[in-house]
Amino acid sequence: MRKRILIWLGSMLLQAALIPAQATAGTNNYILRTSTGTNAAIVCSRYGLQIVRNLGQADVYLVQGSDSVPPDILQQWMKGDPDVKHIEPDDDTNVPEKSLVINPSPAGMPLTTAITDRDLIKLYGATAWAGYVQQPAMGLINAFLAQKRSTGTGIVAIIDTGVDPRHPLLSPVLVTGYDFTRNVEGAASEWNDLNQSTAAILQQSTAAILEKLSVVQLNQSTAAILEQSTAAILQGKKPPAYFGHGTMVAGLVHLVAPTAKIMPLKAFKADGSARLSDIVRAIYYATDHGARIINMSFSLPRFSDELMRAINYANRKGVICVASVGNESKHDLVYPAALGNVAGVGSTNLHDQRSAFSNYGADLVTIAAPGEGLVTTYPGKHYAQVSGTSFSAALVSGAAALLIGAVNSDTRISLEQADARRAFSQAAECKECDLGSGIIDLGAAVQYIRQEKLPDTK
Repeated sequence: MRKRILIWLGSMLLQAALIPAQATAGTNNYILRTSTGTNAAIVCSRYGLQIVRNLGQADVYLVQGSDSVPPDILQQWMKGDPDVKHIEPDDDTNVPEKSLVINPSPAGMPLTTAITDRDLIKLYGATAWAGYVQQPAMGLINAFLAQKRSTGTGIVAIIDTGVDPRHPLLSPVLVTGYDFTRNVEGAASEWNDLNQSTAAILQQSTAAILEKLSVVQLNQSTAAILEQSTAAILQGKKPPAYFGHGTMVAGLVHLVAPTAKIMPLKAFKADGSARLSDIVRAIYYATDHGARIINMSFSLPRFSDELMRAINYANRKGVICVASVGNESKHDLVYPAALGNVAGVGSTNLHDQRSAFSNYGADLVTIAAPGEGLVTTYPGKHYAQVSGTSFSAALVSGAAALLIGAVNSDTRISLEQADARRAFSQAAECKECDLGSGIIDLGAAVQYIRQEKLPDTK
C-alpha cells in the first residue's frame, strides 16, 4: 500500500511538471511493456503519456511523452510500478554503411570488369548479368557447389529500406511485405522515398546492351552502374544516399538462394535512418507471417531489452536471425549481432582477409563472408557495386535459405538457429581475422546439414 501511495504521489508531481510545458515542449517516444495489454492505457494516464500504436504483441506499445521530463527521470518514476514491466527510449539507428570509417580495398574484380561483362545468362527463369551471377564472391563461399544440392527454400524477411518491387530479378520472388515508415502493407517500395523527377530518371532505363555505362558514386559504400544517358541526367539530382540499400541486400540474398522467397519490410528511410520501434514491429511481423530467416543489415551501439525480446520470440518460432556486425573497424559489441541467438556476420575482402572496416571479435562475430566489391541489384533494372557488412550478412541469409532447402526430410522437419550456427562453423580459415568461425563455406555447410542426424522438432 505504501508503495502504491508513493507511485500515485510521484505521478501527480509528474503531471504537474508536464501540464505547463505541453503547449511548447517537444516529445520523446518510448517502448512500453506492461503487465497486461489492458494496463497500457492506465500506465499512460498515470504518467502523462499517450499511446501511439501497438508493436505487434498485446503487451508492447509505442508511447509518447513530453521531453520536459528526461527519459532517465521517467524511468526512475516508473521503477517499482507493478503495472510497468519495462520502458526504454525509442532510439534511432542507421544502416552500418553510414559509419563506414575506412574505404574498402580495391575490389578483386574491378568495376570496369563488372561493367564490360554484360553478357546475359539465365538465373532461374530470369536473365541477369554474368558479372552479377558469376562474381568471385560466389566462388569464395563455395556457393556454386552448394547450389547443386539446394537453391533455397522458405521466406527471407529483409528489414531494411524496402525494395524495388518491379526489378525483373526480384519481382518473381517477392511476397507481401510491410512499410513501417508509412504503416502500409504491400510492396514496401523504395520508390516512395523519391521525388517524382528523380524516380522517373532512374526508371527510364533503356536496358540497351550497346549503350555505354557509367559509374555514379552514391556514397562511400555504393557505386551505381547506370547507362550514360541516365547518369548524365541524374547529375545534380542524386537520390538520397541510402536509397536502394534494401534492393541491394535483396539482390545478394537472391543470388545465393534464387528459389527462396523475399519479404521486404521497410523500417528504414532512404537516408539510412530508422526507429527501434519499427524494427521491433518488423521482427514480430516477419515471425507471424511465415518468415524462416530474418536479415538485419543494421546495428545499434546499445543493448535493447525489447529488441532482444523480439528476437527471442522469433527464435522460439524457429526463425533464423542474421545481422551485420558494423563497419567501424572496432572490437566492440553492437546489437543485434552480439546477441547469442543471432548470427553476427563480419566482412572479408576477395583475398580472404578481414575487411579493414569490419568490426571483429569472438563475442560479436559468428561467421564472415565477402563484403567488398560485390555486384548486386539496384532500383530501376540497374546494378551496383557495394561494400559493407550489410552485404556480407545478405550472403549469409541466402546461405541459411540454402541450408533449409538442403535439410534431409528423413531426419529433420525444420532447421533452427543452433543448427545453422553449427553448419556455419564448417568454415574456411581466416588467419588472424578474429571473425568467429571464419569465412563461410557453403559447400561444407550444406554437406554437414545433409549428413548430420539432427533431432526431430515434430
